[in-house]
Amino acid sequence: MIASHEITAFPAIDAELTELRAAAQRWARLPVLAKVALLKDCRDGVYAVRERWAEAAIEAKGLRGTGLEGEEWISGPWAVLYALNRYIATLESIARSGSPALPASRIRVRSDGQSVATVFPNGAYDRLLLNGIGAEVWMEPGVTAAELPATMAPWYREENPQPRVALVLGAGNIAAIPPLDVLYKLLADGAVCMLKMNPVNDYLGAIFERAFAPLVDEGYLRFAYGGPEVGQYLCAADAIDEIHITGSDATHDAIVFGIGEEGAARKRAGTPLLQKPITSELGNVSPTIVVPGDWSEADFRFQAENIVTQKLHNNGFNCIASQVLVLPEDWAGTPRLIAAIEGVLRALPDRPAYYPGASSRCERLSQVGESLALGRTGEGYTARTIRHAEQGDSADPAFSVEAFSSFLAYVTIPGEPERYLREAVAFANDRLRGTLGANIIVHPRSERAHAAALDRAVADLRYGCIAINAWTGVGFLLTESTWGAFPGHTLADVGSGIGVVHNSFFFSRAQKSVIRAPFAPFPRSLFGYGAALLPKPPWFVTNKTGASIGPALCEFEYRPSPVNALRVALLAMRG
Repeated sequence: MIASHEITAFPAIDAELTELRAAAQRWARLPVLAKVALLKDCRDGVYAVRERWAEAAIEAKGLRGTGLEGEEWISGPWAVLYALNRYIATLESIARSGSPALPASRIRVRSDGQSVATVFPNGAYDRLLLNGIGAEVWMEPGVTAAELPATMAPWYREENPQPRVALVLGAGNIAAIPPLDVLYKLLADGAVCMLKMNPVNDYLGAIFERAFAPLVDEGYLRFAYGGPEVGQYLCAADAIDEIHITGSDATHDAIVFGIGEEGAARKRAGTPLLQKPITSELGNVSPTIVVPGDWSEADFRFQAENIVTQKLHNNGFNCIASQVLVLPEDWAGTPRLIAAIEGVLRALPDRPAYYPGASSRCERLSQVGESLALGRTGEGYTARTIRHAEQGDSADPAFSVEAFSSFLAYVTIPGEPERYLREAVAFANDRLRGTLGANIIVHPRSERAHAAALDRAVADLRYGCIAINAWTGVGFLLTESTWGAFPGHTLADVGSGIGVVHNSFFFSRAQKSVIRAPFAPFPRSLFGYGAALLPKPPWFVTNKTGASIGPALCEFEYRPSPVNALRVALLAMRG
């Protein structure tokens, strides 16, 4: 068992906040290329601790000796190395021209007038290693193509940017989240940061402090450790100008309005305890909408693995883990897909439910109707659970309670394909809690046959990230994408949160990101599926080479070269 970090005493917090306030002045005036130099030093630091980082998380989550070790490499040091490289490229472009590099050829305007920027792929290595993956950022309605560039990197356009100190309340599930949130506050918003580690993964704190020593040594980053009392003290501190929260809506409301009946009364009255800007990413009940089509047996198997990955990556402890599978009632493939999903669930190894409360959440959601529970349960384990839910049952907690565990529900909706798609979108928008991420699975032939209906569905889905034949987790990993809830939430009705992170192009008026991936893996993709070269993705829970490809991806990201790219590609082909 990895030991937790010692709790930071309040006097030490006060001293660190004093240091941050002084450093905020320097950061606000630090030349862009000096920031680039610090980021390059941090890249060296992350690379230096990559093995210690991944090994600590593998040990803490009980993944030692399994093929799932790769999760901690990819969603830990690799994700941060990837982000650092994208932020470095953006800042270098700002230093040259005053703005992130986005050629006019990468901006298009939809038929409804909405402006869209293509943000991935960028360059030959992207096209080689993630061939078939694409990402767009859709702007808020009213942002014209001509105006779009001026909405990027607004902090760098200020003549006299004001010094800011941000409190980042770190997540306890995915290791990359705390450093990624810090990097965004530093680089996009211009705020130096106090990172309060989550007790669930504060064993990573010392590793992060070493990795980001260049920022720590210059006074731009400080760390705090402890439970709610430390978080409460930091939130109330006068030295903190703004707060970013990753967690649950209940945690958000306790911070913003307080707890108990007094907190509920403040929320009803719209009178928050804190008069500070607060951004947040708070999760949701994520839907995966399956469009009917003519699928082969191999299609059913691969998409079952895709859906199970959406559910069980990190054992379901993801804010965008798929929770409600939406299926066509009139499609002969529905029972075949459910059977294939159950088969994948049966074959997976048991893994510890390391995040607190998983068993009680899963049990609550499983009590409605008849559930199929697979694998070990009790003594720190939670069964992989799937059950049918009635889409008309407004009381079913599967639609309103984020599972944050290994529970998956599925509903069926009647209608011919285009009517079904409209109803599925309405169900996701109106019946499921939150607006963070939604997935769509559609065969290329079905997409061509119902192109306008699918386009309308993507436009109508009120989610901050929409993944087509991918998982929205890919949108999390691609720093070029925006990551956050669909715009429009307020402190009193926070939903999946306010604001975005990642967003390496620093769009200030983004509405959503749309991610695309091939429906079938290479080499099967060559036969009527669009000819993409992406094999089984390394983030799949069924990938056989995850434990090897994770370190190889880190090596490539730190030292991009044809040789390192080839090594990654060869490992990927064996997945």
